[in-house]
Order: sequence, then C-alpha cells, then structure tokens
Amino acid sequence: MVTSFEAYLDTISVHHVGNQAQSELYALSDHPLELKDEIISGILKQYFLAPFQKVVEVYHLMHNSDDLALNEVHHFVSQIFEDKAKFHEMSQQLAKHLYNVANHPNIKSGEVYVAYFKDVQIEGNQLDAIGIFKSENKETYLKVYPDKGGFNVDYEENAININKLDKGCLIFNIEKENGYKVVVIDTANRGQDAAVYWKDDFLQLKVRNDSYNQTSNTLGVYKNFVTNKIDEAFEMSKTDKIDLLNRSMKYFKEKETFDIDEFAEEVISNPQAIQSFKDYKSQFEDEFDTRINDTFEISNNAVKKQNKAYKSILKLDKNFHIYIHGDNKLIEKGFDDDRNMNYYKVFFKEEA
Repeated sequence: MVTSFEAYLDTISVHHVGNQAQSELYALSDHPLELKDEIISGILKQYFLAPFQKVVEVYHLMHNSDDLALNEVHHFVSQIFEDKAKFHEMSQQLAKHLYNVANHPNIKSGEVYVAYFKDVQIEGNQLDAIGIFKSENKETYLKVYPDKGGFNVDYEENAININKLDKGCLIFNIEKENGYKVVVIDTANRGQDAAVYWKDDFLQLKVRNDSYNQTSNTLGVYKNFVTNKIDEAFEMSKTDKIDLLNRSMKYFKEKETFDIDEFAEEVISNPQAIQSFKDYKSQFEDEFDTRINDTFEISNNAVKKQNKAYKSILKLDKNFHIYIHGDNKLIEKGFDDDRNMNYYKVFFKEEA
C-alpha cells in the first residue's frame, strides 16, 4: 500500500508525446515546470498520488534478456537517483522512450509528466520516488462566475479531470538490483491491444512473486480449475461447483498460511480431483513461468480482491438469481414434466 500524507512534490517536468504511427511528433520542454504556488503543487500531488492509495500489487522493472541495464526506464531513473541534477535531461529521455514504443494506431497523444517526490511511503519505508504519468483523455468543464449583479457561464475545452489519472507509475528508490519497487495504474484503453504498451513495452514490468501474488495466483488457478477443468473428470452440478468455490474462499479467509496438502484435503477431498488440481497448477506454472509455492503466507488484500471474482450465484434465465453462501444440500434440482422446465427446490427455516 502506498501512503502519501507526508509526501511532497520536489520537481516536475512536462512534455508532449504524440503517436508516431499516426505521424505525430513529440515536444520536449526546455526546463522543469515552475509551480506558481502551494495550491498548484497540492493539486498535482493529489492528481498523481491519490490513485495509488488502493494499489497493493508491486512490480519490478525487468528485461527479457535478464540484463536490467537494457531496460531504458531503469537506466534513466537510476541516473536521476544517483544525480538529481540530471532530472530534467532524463525526463526528456523518458518521454522520447515512451514515444518510441507508442506505435499502436489506437494510442492517444498526451502530456507526459515526470515528477520527483520526497517521503512517499510503501510497505513501511519512506522513500524518494520518481513518478511517470500520462494524461490522454481530455474533458470540457463549465465555469460559473459572478457577473454584473448575476452570474455568467464559460467553458474550458481539453481540460484534465484531476480525479481520473489515465496512466501512471511510481518507481521507489529501493531494491535497485531487483528492478526497484514499482506500482502502476493504467485505466485508459483497458482490455485493448493498445493498453499493453504502458506496462509491457514502456516499463517492461514483472510481477513481484510475494504473498499477495502467491495468494492471488492460487485463488485464480483454483477458480479456473473448478469452473473450466474439473468437468473433464467429474460430472458436477453448478451448485457443487459453487460449494467448492465457497469452501476455498472460507479456507483463505480463516487461515493465515496456505498449505497445498491441507487445502486439498479440507476443500477438495476427492483424491482424483486433488491430483487433477495439482497437475493443473503445474501446467499454469509452466505456461506462465510463475512458481506457486506449496506453502506461503496468505495475503488478506489478495483474498479481498479475489473474493469479488468468486461468484456464488446461480443465474436462472432472466428471471432469478440464487445466491448460495452455505450448505448446498439445502437446494435440490428437478425437472417438471408438465411445464417441461427445470426447477430448484430451496429449504430454509426462517424468511428474513
């Protein structure tokens, strides 16, 4: 988690980056931005740092060759951390690097901000951090002001909504040899091919394989196993699948440490299904080159995030949704010959 109560904006440079696939150019400023007053500084701090308060996933910069020196962002931010006099020069290099990788035709042009922050806290450490941000989406704002005993209305086009950061990252001055600690936001073009350039092409990130990611990956693999794989070996109803998902989430909420053998025995139970799950986990590790340990400390933040994706809902046509939170033996499925329709019978003691 990132906290910025004591943080302050030390220096900031602004550049403009177009899309070279659309024959657009980039424009570099000659000097850092001169902040007029503390109000502007405070607004910029809120715009850049507030979105990271809910970010819990931490990355490292990397390079496919395993040589960190070839990662351009790592090289440029290292120059700044070693000699702050190089800040503006390196901010220009970062903007040019972003321009060089922004070659998808759907990538929007926009301003690039490179900022140096003091006293930003991550995981208990108060550190210097370099922020790189890009604003792509502009909005029109109305301004109402007093005029001649009444009011008047004006507008401003191509303005920035300070509550909507399109793209950003914070690179903390710690663990340089591992690629620094990095947190990232990317809300523009989500789910589109154009979106990958920020994380994959510009920053070149790899997920830090800590307890958060171990927990998240295990829950994700198990959910996919129950939803898509278990049918190959077992004939299971949707209520049985929901029960398996509920039991797994209960395990992760109640335990402090994950143990794959304990989890398999308490949640899955069936020896054949247990082996099938372990094989599925191994396939995931091989495919994504990600090791999931057999034991690890459970991250509550990861459990909370994955819990939103664990749906305990039976969707019946467009008429009913049945939420199953407990004993699946209290719901029975049948077929009505007269109506030629399926039905569920639900048993309960009290109606709330």
